Amino acid sequence: MFSCCALMLLACAPLPLLAASDIQARDSIQSPKAATTLLLDITEAGSRLVAAGDRGHILYSDDAGSSWTQARVPTRQMLTAIHFVDAQHGWAVGHDALVLVTRDGGLTWTAQHEDREREAPLLDVWFADLRHGIAVGAYGALIETTDGGETWNDISDRLDNEDGYHLNAISHIEGSGLFIVGEMGSMFRSTDLGQSWERVEAPYEGSLFGVLGERPGVVLAFGLRGHLFRSDDFGTSWKQIEVSDEGRPLRSGLAGGVFTESGVVIVGHGGAVLTSGDGGRTFSVIHRGDRRSLASAMVNERGELVLVGQGGVYLADANGEELAKKQ
Repeated sequence: MFSCCALMLLACAPLPLLAASDIQARDSIQSPKAATTLLLDITEAGSRLVAAGDRGHILYSDDAGSSWTQARVPTRQMLTAIHFVDAQHGWAVGHDALVLVTRDGGLTWTAQHEDREREAPLLDVWFADLRHGIAVGAYGALIETTDGGETWNDISDRLDNEDGYHLNAISHIEGSGLFIVGEMGSMFRSTDLGQSWERVEAPYEGSLFGVLGERPGVVLAFGLRGHLFRSDDFGTSWKQIEVSDEGRPLRSGLAGGVFTESGVVIVGHGGAVLTSGDGGRTFSVIHRGDRRSLASAMVNERGELVLVGQGGVYLADANGEELAKKQ
């Protein structure tokens, strides 16, 4: 089976910026089965859903996930994460430190940056607005743009990460700042949108693959073997959340999730879907029947879950049970 490590890692001076003509651009192959291939992230672009994954596939849905259209994308590299700042403007990142941009809500994409020599996949991306963005990745990669992605600078020296641990996820914690989690329990926080970073004492020495935040101070971090932690003070202290899986502690790796109007959803290895109705203090878990690993989740306008991972896109009820498989 597909591990959470595979989900994340199928993957100084300014970084070398390649002109569009220099970036090796081979359009992602259009395929009627694109919605059934490996997808690693999903997000909202206004009322539209947009998902990204293997072979440079980016898909969008304007009917709450019932049907999907493949976007025009100038790469066949694996794409690991996607982020929109509004209904039109978004960025996707992937292998070879690739950064793509869209200005039409995800219909078409262009390459902004690539660094093949670095051989470090970017694993997550976050933008504050149309100009300021930060991406994180393998081997301690931390890059920043202040001009909408036209240039990217290596700012990894701002972190106390001399061993170059992989940085797997970045999230904005409303009212508090930015939070990064990664390999070997790495945790970093910033209260000034990434200009300076403080290393956080982690409650766990294993790899963390996801981080979520909803309101000031509240952080959820999760990773290998079902490890899930909650902080109410922006990472100063932590409480481990024990999740029971048929009477035993959950041992499925956890990869991604989303805050919903009613609580939190976190997904992971073995088709695990964790749901919380109390803001992430307690969770229940199911394992979907196909046991395929899941990477991320969103909630559509009907209150259904739209899950992505191994096998593509799935529509599910609020508990994660399958409604229909979308071809």
